[in-house]
Amino acid sequence: MARRAFLAGAAGAAGVAGASLAVAGLGTSLAGCGADPTAPRHAPVPEPRDPVTWPIYPDNKPIPDGLPPEAFGTLSLYTWPDRLSQRCLDDFSKAYRCEIQRSTFVTITDALDTLIRGRNKFDVFVGVPTNLIGQLVSRSLIQPLNHSYIPNMDQAWPVFIDPYYDSHWLYTVPYTIYTTGIAWRKDKVDIDPYSMVNGWDFPWVAGAKGKTVILNDYRASISLGLLKNGQRNIDTADPLLIDDARRSLTDLAGLVGLRINNATSRQIASGAALVHHAWSGQAVAAARYLPPGVPPDVIGYWFPPDGAGPVANDTNTVLRSAKNPVLAHLFLNFMLDRANAMHNIAATGFMQPLTYVTPSRLVSEGILPPSLISAAVRSTFLDRGLKEFEIPIAADELWQQAWRAVTRVARRQASAP
Repeated sequence: MARRAFLAGAAGAAGVAGASLAVAGLGTSLAGCGADPTAPRHAPVPEPRDPVTWPIYPDNKPIPDGLPPEAFGTLSLYTWPDRLSQRCLDDFSKAYRCEIQRSTFVTITDALDTLIRGRNKFDVFVGVPTNLIGQLVSRSLIQPLNHSYIPNMDQAWPVFIDPYYDSHWLYTVPYTIYTTGIAWRKDKVDIDPYSMVNGWDFPWVAGAKGKTVILNDYRASISLGLLKNGQRNIDTADPLLIDDARRSLTDLAGLVGLRINNATSRQIASGAALVHHAWSGQAVAAARYLPPGVPPDVIGYWFPPDGAGPVANDTNTVLRSAKNPVLAHLFLNFMLDRANAMHNIAATGFMQPLTYVTPSRLVSEGILPPSLISAAVRSTFLDRGLKEFEIPIAADELWQQAWRAVTRVARRQASAP
């Protein structure tokens, strides 16, 4: 897509979405998911300097205290692939005499589309990015929590007792915490991103033709283009910067034949990808999928050594449509138990922000390979890391327009003889 065409489209998107913005407040990717544009929108955008306490609506109140778990229920979970330990699911099922049904989504955009359209009824939405909480609350897709069922919240890092995105944790509990960086096969790529002035340049110079992959996440991957260009505002609404990020990603496609997916762990382990834009937990999990006899130190994970890169945490929520709300609350509590959390981290690679869970403990218990200590997340990262906030509808459409252009290039390359 030519720059002039993109900017012309950007002006149109801004005009249409800007009108909606003036009337309806703020939103993000729901606008691109077939959502009803007249649906209620919320005005505040949570940021650390401006935290938000979400309202509890009269028709969507917490469940009462003291209810027993639903007898012989089937707890329905909606989650990312490979983000829940089977052992934890089995142990919860046994403890509460229930069945568990797990459904997965590939991208968060797909997940939102499913929930908005009401195609399925789930109890727990697992792994919800914090920049989506306001939309879920304002559309009454999630229900407020009754804290009496979740005593294990006292295990969480103190910051999550009153997080900026959900003050007083009215609707969410923390689940995973991670950085976004670059995973690579150190035994097959000669360049070390830690030796570079700007490690975000690594995919462009590594020379991994046909084996360079970016995440299937429009916010994360357009941010990669921004960071490569030296821009640290990963919530920008500037059409020129967004277009420059798009051009950088399409340039990458021209250099190496770009691929897009979230199968980081298995692809890095198998060698199907040699350079993969990644969430930190995926790099850790990749070590579990290596062929027998291949040591984990062949896998590298680059994240800015000063911590000034994308840092995020996902949350767990109870959906308003839950048929088993008590079991759902108990599941949130179960996953905050430190023993269960350690089992889950061992299975998924993703850290959980609990006081018991430290990088040194993960290494000593054999969960985190010492060679991947760069994938560990410390609470101090939350202070200096870059965060994805919710962005206005108009800006979000620019991001999605840029992303659609990148994915079209990748699809054309994939279908070329």
